[in-house]
Amino acid sequence: MNVYDQAHQLATAIKESEEFKTYQSAKEQIRSNEEMKNMINDFQKRSMELQLKQLQGEQPDPEELANAQRLVGVITMDPVAATYLQSEMRFSLMMKDVYEILQEASDMGEL
Repeated sequence: MNVYDQAHQLATAIKESEEFKTYQSAKEQIRSNEEMKNMINDFQKRSMELQLKQLQGEQPDPEELANAQRLVGVITMDPVAATYLQSEMRFSLMMKDVYEILQEASDMGEL
């Protein structure tokens, strides 16, 4: 069994998955709406900054959290944006699961 051939088969299976197709479709719809695209990019940037602070042991500023929550509220009022965020999350979870399976198989976990 050639590992590289199997990896290409996995890549094909991922591209054919419902999670990937839904995510790509939603992504294309968002790309066609510049305002929504900018709002989602801003939200994702803020989310990453908040997560980074938490990983560094810092408490997020309550105002930052409130702003992020308001932004989520505005974004999710748009059905296309809500679908995009949901499909992105489902696709990310699927990829996380695949990575964990590969990590377990390669014994790259804890020492």
